[in-house]
Amino acid sequence: MPRFLALVLLLVLSPLAFAAGVNFTLHGVDGKKHSLSDYRGKWVVVNYWATWCPPCREEMPELVMFHETHKDKDAVVLGVNMEDVSRERLRRFIDDYAVTYPVLLREDDMTALGPIMGLPTTYLVAPDGTIAAHKVGPVTAEHIESFMASYKPKQN
Repeated sequence: MPRFLALVLLLVLSPLAFAAGVNFTLHGVDGKKHSLSDYRGKWVVVNYWATWCPPCREEMPELVMFHETHKDKDAVVLGVNMEDVSRERLRRFIDDYAVTYPVLLREDDMTALGPIMGLPTTYLVAPDGTIAAHKVGPVTAEHIESFMASYKPKQN
């Protein structure tokens, strides 16, 4: 499949793509509060997932690689766990999968970014805080990087 077509299938523009900057604050497994607005000026990959989800587990190494490559420059990954699981079990899972990006705990089934129609679901938030794209299903570091490189914000 041509790279462009794969990218289009992978990252579908959200109907909220050009709304005012979005924000949320969630507690992390680390016990700290994490706000989306803390990352303004960077791309933020917000990945909704669960430990029981095979595609979620399969994409984790890609998200870790992306996060490690970009975290000190232009982008970060935030993982939001969408299940009721103990923090201890979640910490063990994160250690087993060598997840280095912040893992946050959902507070309810509604999200500030939009609907979660299946797992994994990934929202890509532009540096200005607007939703640039979203995708239901696994993503790769290469596709995220390609989208970031080709993204042109809508001019008002």
